[in-house]
Amino acid sequence: MGNLIKNELMKIFRRPGTYVMIGLLIFVISVAGIIIKSQESKGSVPDNAEWKQALIIQNQEFEKQLDEMGDAISRDQKAYFDKEIKMNEYRIENDISPNVDYSVWGFVTDASMFIELAGLFTIIVAAGIVASEFSWGTIKLLLIRPITRSKILLSKYVSVLIFGLLMISLLFSYSVGLGSILFGLPEQATPYLNYYEGKITEQNMLVHLIIFYGFKSISMVMLATMAFMISAVFRNSSLAIGLSIFLMFVGSQVTRVISMKYEWAKFSLFANTDLLQYFEGAPLVEGMTLSFSIMMLFVYLLLFHALTFGVFSKRDVAG
Repeated sequence: MGNLIKNELMKIFRRPGTYVMIGLLIFVISVAGIIIKSQESKGSVPDNAEWKQALIIQNQEFEKQLDEMGDAISRDQKAYFDKEIKMNEYRIENDISPNVDYSVWGFVTDASMFIELAGLFTIIVAAGIVASEFSWGTIKLLLIRPITRSKILLSKYVSVLIFGLLMISLLFSYSVGLGSILFGLPEQATPYLNYYEGKITEQNMLVHLIIFYGFKSISMVMLATMAFMISAVFRNSSLAIGLSIFLMFVGSQVTRVISMKYEWAKFSLFANTDLLQYFEGAPLVEGMTLSFSIMMLFVYLLLFHALTFGVFSKRDVAG
């Protein structure tokens, strides 16, 4: 299996398009860093010694808005106000000022927007890794080897995941390096305040960002798996790329609209790919939990792989 995966990775990195994708990712991160650096307002924050009093006043305003809105307040609005009030109270009690200079960690957080770009490149690789074998006629050379079809397919899927991990790792590490050069490290270590189920805990910023990037990459993994499935089932990379990219950009929005009227929207793939909704907001549909979303993602993975391996193993692919 190790040699099969190595062989697939060699195929991926022999293609000029792979290095174009890597170059584009580095380029857009660099441009983003230069643009943010040029905005002097991002450079530092005013020295506000009265930040505690400001947070107290802000909480009073939040509580006033909650009283005024009454029963008309939406679930998302209430969750937002509750989170902000508790965050402000925690900062006051533990002397953690919200006024921090923009540093490498702020840039790494902003650069997370490019995870979708890394996901797009991973989808392109996933969509072509099986379909291209048919279009080039090399699938027959693979099947005459004394290796099961399942192992061949699994090695390709694992190679796609490794490529996606490499792209995310490149995004993260390059952002850290560039951010350190342009914005420097923070003078004083400030923890990230993690909010979950009404409780606040402190988290190291580096650990938080690694977890944050991991959560943000879940959608990439699921869509790449879908593209891989379409590529194996229909032998069509264009269909796999087009459908996966379309769903990447509109899937969440359509699911959110449906969730406003129908509770069954919680069973949609795109209602569950964003696990950050349980830490930095409210679930898309009331009653959803972190364990429910993890279970749904597992079910979708099983479904995608059942179709992929089932069709590929039984179809006359050599014909």
